[in-house]
Amino acid sequence: LALACKDTPDLEESLLNLTPDAAADNNLVKHPLLSNRANFGKIESGLTLLGITGIKDPARPEVRDSIAECTAAGIRLIMITGDARDTAVAIAKDVGIFPPSHDDSDANAVIKAYEGRTFFTKPKQEQLEALKTGNLLFCRAEPSDKQKLIQLLQELDEITAMTGDGVNDAPALQQAAIGIAMGITGTEVSKEASDMILADDNFSTIVHAVEEGRCIYSNMQAFICFLISCNIGEIISILLATVAGFPEPLTAMHLLWVNLVTDGPPATALGFNPPDPDVMTQRPRPKNEPILTRWLLVRYLVTGLYVGVATVGIFAGHYLSLGVSVSELASWSKCGDQWNPAYGIVCADLFSEGARALPQTLSLTTLVCMEMLKALSAVSVDNSILVVGPQKNPWLIVGVTLPFLMHLAVVYSDRLGMGGLGESFGLVSLSWDNWINVLAWSLPIVLVDEVLKAIGRRVNKEKEEERRMAVQQ
Repeated sequence: LALACKDTPDLEESLLNLTPDAAADNNLVKHPLLSNRANFGKIESGLTLLGITGIKDPARPEVRDSIAECTAAGIRLIMITGDARDTAVAIAKDVGIFPPSHDDSDANAVIKAYEGRTFFTKPKQEQLEALKTGNLLFCRAEPSDKQKLIQLLQELDEITAMTGDGVNDAPALQQAAIGIAMGITGTEVSKEASDMILADDNFSTIVHAVEEGRCIYSNMQAFICFLISCNIGEIISILLATVAGFPEPLTAMHLLWVNLVTDGPPATALGFNPPDPDVMTQRPRPKNEPILTRWLLVRYLVTGLYVGVATVGIFAGHYLSLGVSVSELASWSKCGDQWNPAYGIVCADLFSEGARALPQTLSLTTLVCMEMLKALSAVSVDNSILVVGPQKNPWLIVGVTLPFLMHLAVVYSDRLGMGGLGESFGLVSLSWDNWINVLAWSLPIVLVDEVLKAIGRRVNKEKEEERRMAVQQ
């Protein structure tokens, strides 16, 4: 805005004496000189420039950081405005949609900025190619252009989120996968047509919503995968014992105890996991990707296999320490007929219901310990426990501690004056040597899970490289 004054004795006396109050009373249009446009040229000639004032309506200071987060998260931004191209490009550079270092000498080649009418006169294939990658800007756009853009992006299998506040934005808001209306300045029509309403009209809130959504999905994945992996371990342990012909390492009561008491609370607590530190640097997942991916299924089959082997292994190891061979254990029902125990032990001291209480207690306690350790390492699906530790989720600490204390209470119920409780579960107290044996079998599950996580990070990195190459082509 240029400011100038006219300092000349030739100025009409009535204009020299024109006061601000007179102008405020709207007397300007009644002035004989100012009411005739033919006089404007004479009045506005011979001016002295006083200065130039710039007026700017800046974006909110947090918008630039939020757009940088979107870029890191693989979210592309398309700015649609009715402003002139130069103004729109300047705003886009200011908020980080376009890098400020771009050379405008060949703007259309470097910066994807198009006028709405010009863009839609191009061949459709050229339109689709332009929309495939990078951030874009559409200026001098009309409301109907938003619908056309959404349709083109949907043809490219993109998930579109559209923001708007006016009545004319309603069709585009309804057509987009996620319509986002402004809660303060938005019209009621736009709010009705949208899927989400911003209470504070702040773009940064959308970014926070994306982060929270990714966190919720990861927690759902951790919850479901944890329960599936636990059940896989229990199934494999029973299957291995059955195929090998061993006595059952876990009774139906034990399995019920594990599923209701030691699985439920940790799995529920996993729903309160904090976001991964790299959650906003991960690329968007395909919309058709299952919550239990092929790699996660393989990963939890491997951990489940170890859980099953460890549960049966500590059970069989107890008998091996008593001089019973694997083949003898496999034919335990024929003890006394085809073979006899060593060290003067009778068969009833090995395989009666009371005699199996100790090895079954070892198996159940090992299974419980492994599942608690798996829960502690499941704060992040992919990140190491050393990066995202269980202390980040206090509810998980509670969800693991309470079930484990309940298990200890049942195991040592005889020392707590409730001997009948342990007997009803078929469990007996464990010695320090027994606990060393339990930890020797259960602790390696953390190492197995960490190795599989490292492989998973490598697999995800390779997939990301393949996606980037596909986009570039």
